[in-house]
Amino acid sequence: MMDFMTALDIAASGLSTERTSMNITSMNLANAKTTRTPEGGPYRRRAVVRATADVDSPFSKVMQDSMSRELKGSRVLGIAEDSRPMKRVFEPGHPDADPQGYVSYPDINVVEEMTNMLTASRAYEAGVTSIQSIKGMYSKALEIGR
Repeated sequence: MMDFMTALDIAASGLSTERTSMNITSMNLANAKTTRTPEGGPYRRRAVVRATADVDSPFSKVMQDSMSRELKGSRVLGIAEDSRPMKRVFEPGHPDADPQGYVSYPDINVVEEMTNMLTASRAYEAGVTSIQSIKGMYSKALEIGR
């Protein structure tokens, strides 16, 4: 059986991961037409690399039974740059045009990014709902104990 604190830890790890995902998607959308970055060259689309993560402290692991030891949360493993080739657009008057008149733009599909944003937003909302349900159950348990 999972305790309230473990359930909160799992939900909180998901919220953190989804918040990072929404931030990265926002950066992609904001830089969809960025042709020059401080690092040089056009902006490169980024993606969140996720992994499962333990949600317990070493002490709480000792106190668990075998059924609840497989519980995992999520975490951001890193932020990866997309390897898609740049979109080349013929714009000879653009300050970042190459000698042939082509400008390299990030290959960012606005529809794909908006879908990613909606997915992360819905997952975040689900996590918030989970936390609210856990808080409600905890309150009811306290009432029973009175």
